[in-house]
Amino acid sequence: MATFLYKVGRLAFRRRGLVSLLWLAVLVGVGFAASTAPPPPTDTFSMPGTESQEAFDLLKEFPAMSVDGATARVVVRAPAGAKLSDPAEKAKVENLVGALAEAQDVASASDPFKTGALSQDGTTAYAVATYNVSALEVSDEAHRNLDAALAEARTTGLVVEAGGDAVKVEGAPGGGAEGIGILVSAFVLVLTFGSMIAAGMPLLTAVMGVAIGGAAITALGSTLGLSSTTSTLALMIGLAVGIDYALFIVSRYRSELAEGRERQDAAGRAVGTAGSAVVFAGLTVIVALAGLGVVNIPMLTKMGLAAAGTVAVSVLIAITLVPALLGFAPIKVMPRRERKRFYGKPLTERQQRKADKRAARRKPNLGTRWASFVVRRPLAVLLLGVVGLGVVAVPATGLQLGLPGEGAMAPDTTQRKAYDMLSESFGAGFNGPLMVTVQAEDAATAAATVGKELATVEGVAAVTPATPDDKGDTAVLTLVPKTGPAEPETEELVAKIRGIADGLGTDHGAEILVTGQTALFIDFSRTLDDAMLPYLGLVVGLAFLLLVLVFRSLLVPLKAALGFLLSVRAALGAVVAVFQWGWLSDVFGIDQPGPIMSTLPIFMIGVVFGLAMDYEVFLVTRMREAYAHGARPDEAVITGFRYGGRVVGAAAIIMVSVFSGFIMEVNVFVKMVGFSLAIAVLFDAFVVRMALVPALFALLGRSAWWLPRWLDRLLPNMDVEGEKLNHVLGTAPLPAQQCREQQIHIPG
Repeated sequence: MATFLYKVGRLAFRRRGLVSLLWLAVLVGVGFAASTAPPPPTDTFSMPGTESQEAFDLLKEFPAMSVDGATARVVVRAPAGAKLSDPAEKAKVENLVGALAEAQDVASASDPFKTGALSQDGTTAYAVATYNVSALEVSDEAHRNLDAALAEARTTGLVVEAGGDAVKVEGAPGGGAEGIGILVSAFVLVLTFGSMIAAGMPLLTAVMGVAIGGAAITALGSTLGLSSTTSTLALMIGLAVGIDYALFIVSRYRSELAEGRERQDAAGRAVGTAGSAVVFAGLTVIVALAGLGVVNIPMLTKMGLAAAGTVAVSVLIAITLVPALLGFAPIKVMPRRERKRFYGKPLTERQQRKADKRAARRKPNLGTRWASFVVRRPLAVLLLGVVGLGVVAVPATGLQLGLPGEGAMAPDTTQRKAYDMLSESFGAGFNGPLMVTVQAEDAATAAATVGKELATVEGVAAVTPATPDDKGDTAVLTLVPKTGPAEPETEELVAKIRGIADGLGTDHGAEILVTGQTALFIDFSRTLDDAMLPYLGLVVGLAFLLLVLVFRSLLVPLKAALGFLLSVRAALGAVVAVFQWGWLSDVFGIDQPGPIMSTLPIFMIGVVFGLAMDYEVFLVTRMREAYAHGARPDEAVITGFRYGGRVVGAAAIIMVSVFSGFIMEVNVFVKMVGFSLAIAVLFDAFVVRMALVPALFALLGRSAWWLPRWLDRLLPNMDVEGEKLNHVLGTAPLPAQQCREQQIHIPG
């Protein structure tokens, strides 16, 4: 592997103009394809194999139901002391309904006085505006029309609020977070490299990889059914790994150049060694993302595969375009104070001796000093890190999952106000009705019987009369619970109703299914929960096999996997404490603590696992390289941190900064995603990889690299550490000597 990639790196460095033009042609080509491709399809949410999805599909064919068009439920309350049935107030409501019906994209608007949508005290009513397009297709003009109608009604003295998927969500991500993240990334890269050109390369190549990946997703959207939101995960993870991969290769090139390698040879060696780590790190990320397919939710599967494809592009760019760009500025990527070494005449013998003395007096870098501290006190560092993460992980035992609803929005949003008004006037369960479909030869009669039975169930507030279709073989009735959609009692009620429905269906020869938004949310959460262990098993298992190939060890991959699980558990604990329990809610601007998004754990595992394995591979491959070249285990740890500690630290700070930018968004669910990813990367990079990993290596010694002989003979040698490459090139290994030459203190 290292020898092949060495040749690739040298070729790209030598043919830099051609390689750059080829990648530019790829970018232009996919960009043109994206610009001429048909519009991508709208997002469709489905959960094959669930009862709610089966019933939902049935409702699509039911003429009396509208399940595709967006809706806006406008809630109206009379001024204090008045009722909506008063002639003056009634006229105001009718004018509002008329304005809603005339708004753009609206197919119809119901009159609450004709549909009976009036509270018992006569003070509150609601009208439903049904759109002829889906929620994602509602235009900005339609949103403005709706807002104008609501504002006009408020001027008459009515209290008017609106909810539903046709209402624009305030505080949606506006792009500021990404801009802040890129600015912080540029600042950290400049500090790390001491060169604007070296700092710009990772950003340039990462953006190019994301651009190619995003354009390819758009170009293939209509063909493969990839919606506009499919690229969300691809853009996030593509930018993250794109910066990491280029950062690692540029850093290795600078190290090789500083050791006296010829420029083209330095580029080849950087790609041959660091590039091998990039390839295997990329494979682990691809495994994690493609593994989202086991969840069996098509939307997540497409997002995972699209992101995996973008990561593959990032890997290819890192091992080809990065060395090509290095060819354009082979010396300017070095810090300014070191560039003069590479220009002009070679140093005289006396000048070289002085330079060597200055280098010997130079203070070891922070990574070297930290690693030296850890290998002197490995047990203390290990216990402190494990206990600390364990304490932070404790709140995760109380994790409650749910999907975002209007009841969890900030109290000052119109959706939350409408939700609360409906709960106060019509009951808590009104915001989460259940729909029960009945299929039978005489569906109307069977549904009427089912409705009577379900009305007697404890926890049911009301059951509406059944509505049959034209054929008479399907009927739908609506059931209103007494409890709200996010309450545990409602989930228990759904399970109870489904159990009763199975018995009733057998007795009456009917097929009875329960659906509705609340049932869909419950099934979605259960589907994700059931898929969690298989997903973890698949991802961690395949990554374990890959890491065994890379490091030729059983304990190193096991340690990597266990460390990842510990950091994820701690991150979930922090998320629960802040977003579910409300700790530090004022600091993070959380108005309404509540359940954690159902998609968050599995989404966080997919993203953080990829970054965690990046950091693991980047650090440990350098240790493995030093060990394979003759360094003692403690020397290998320090060598790994001398060359990789600063780079991994910079990469982690960049990712934490990028993800932390989302915490400043107004939308609480965007905050949650940003916080969870930032804290998970922080724990994994700085506690697990920077502290626990070197501590374990120091404690295990040579045992860390143990591999049964029979397995050693069976596994192919991927030569990630470049040992074969040194034999091919006829060069002596450097890392084992460098620790001693730097006079680094190693505890005996």
